[in-house]
Formats: sequence, structure tokens, C-alpha cells
Amino acid sequence: MKTSIQHTTDPAEFFTEERCFISELSNDHNDENLSIARARVEPGVTTAWHLLKGVEERYLILSGRGLVEVGTLPPTEVNNGDVVRIPSEVRQRITNIGDSDLIFYALCTPRFTPECYVDLEKK
Repeated sequence: MKTSIQHTTDPAEFFTEERCFISELSNDHNDENLSIARARVEPGVTTAWHLLKGVEERYLILSGRGLVEVGTLPPTEVNNGDVVRIPSEVRQRITNIGDSDLIFYALCTPRFTPECYVDLEKK
């Protein structure tokens, strides 16, 4: 990694098959060790069961209320400031249980690539 400053001005948000909106804040070959995305889940929506192969993920909850399901842990409510640590190859999903958007950072190490994503709901 080279020393740099990346200015992010409101990156484009896109809807995913996972049923959430993503804004990529930092995800490129200049920093293979980390990607940062802002995720937004609308009220009442549950994201798809999925896992990441070879990538650890952390959710840093920014606003809203969620119910996160990770591996064999019981469903757990998360709120502003909570951090969810998700090891590689562990199933995960999150439900927005509030009245407003659930917004969190998804921090992936090493960085997220589409090849690491495994949709556990597709047959």
C-alpha cells in the first residue's frame, strides 16, 4: 500500500441481489488488505443468507436498529456504534427491525471482490 488520501464525495449507491443498497467508499487494487462500503437496508427488509470465502467482515452500525444472524449465534439486536465480527466462511444476514433505514459500514479484510461472495439462498 502506498501513502495516499482518498477523497470520497457521495459515491453512487447501487442495489444488490442481497436486498440492500451499497456505496463503495474504498475498494481497489491499491489497497488489497481492506475494503470499506456503506450498506443501507430499508425497514422490514432482511438481507440474503450469504458468506464470504477467504474474507473476514465487520459491520460498524451507524444508525438504525438491526437483528443480525451470524453463524450459530442467536439472533442479536444491534444499534448505533455496535461492531459485528464475522469470520470468513460464516453465514450471515441482517434484518432492519426499525422504522428508518439501517446504515452500517461493511469493512472487509482482505478487500471484498465479487468472487468471494457466496449466495446461500440460490439453489
